[in-house]
Amino acid sequence: MRRNKSGFTLVEILIVVIILGILAAIVIPQFTNASNDARRSSVSSQLQTLRSQIELYKLQHAERWPTANGLIDGAWDWTKLTQKTDITGAAGVDFGPYLQQIPMNALNNSTVVVSQAADPAVGDNVAGGFVFSQATGKIFATDQNFNVTAD
Repeated sequence: MRRNKSGFTLVEILIVVIILGILAAIVIPQFTNASNDARRSSVSSQLQTLRSQIELYKLQHAERWPTANGLIDGAWDWTKLTQKTDITGAAGVDFGPYLQQIPMNALNNSTVVVSQAADPAVGDNVAGGFVFSQATGKIFATDQNFNVTAD
């Protein structure tokens, strides 16, 4: 009498595990790149929104900036964009809010805005998630190493 044994041998199982390991080694880095690309895309979109909301703030506040003193060389003040304000930028009910919450740079998880006298150069290292240029009024983002990005 002959018994029919069914199942996989150890060698067959090892071959399948090796093949799965090779496939995982090929696929996992692609997911990492997609994640970084999504973060960069998020920051780019965030910058477009920030820039347009800053312009809207200026239009509604007699060319004042969302800074502590309303001048371009003042310290950045997120509350001017995230709360209702009057025409002077003080707490009020006339305008805003322009943003639902303080934006966080997805590349480095920072909400800090550093004001600089001039536009930063791409690659400049800045201790913040965003850079506000007092020369042009433009806002820039930094990457995971806090270097200014191209967008």
